[in-house]
Order: sequence, then C-alpha cells, then structure tokens
Amino acid sequence: MNRQEIGMLGFEIVAYSGDARSSLLEARDCAKRGEWDRIENLIESAQENINEAHNKQTEMLTLDARGEDLDIGIIMIHAQDHLMTTMLLKDIIYDLIEIYKR
Repeated sequence: MNRQEIGMLGFEIVAYSGDARSSLLEARDCAKRGEWDRIENLIESAQENINEAHNKQTEMLTLDARGEDLDIGIIMIHAQDHLMTTMLLKDIIYDLIEIYKR
C-alpha cells in the first residue's frame, strides 16, 4: 500500500472519529438540558462511527502484520490521535451523562 492510499485511510479515520466526537458532544449537551430522548441515538451514532474508524485502523494493522512495507505519514499519525482521543471522550461522556441523570 502506498503513501497516498495510507493517507486516504487516515482521512477516513479522521472523518469517522470527528463525526463520533460531534455526536458525543451533542449527547453531553442534551444531558445538560435534560433531553434524554435524544441521547441514545446520538450515542449509537457515535459508536457506529468509532467502529468504522476502528475497522480502518484494523486494515492497517492487518497489512503490517502481513509484513507489508507501509509508508506512514503524518496524516495517519493524526488519524490515530483522533481515534484514540475520541474513544477516551466516549468514556468520559458516558460518565457525564450518568452524573447528569442523577
């Protein structure tokens, strides 16, 4: 896989992670306002996007495990950062929603 193809995977990871992040932050805002009926769909959407981003990440890991020479650039590093911070945000938002429920 060449650098351009890897970069495209990176852009996909960033896009999916960004969409998940937006849904999570909106879910937090709904919890602040007591709009409990919207939260479940937002959380579900966030998880679907995280899963898609993770699937793209798994493609890269599979190629690496096969011994392919991957030319990783800054886009992929940025993508990994986006995914991991979004996954952490998910855990924090889940806790915040529970706190707001109380």
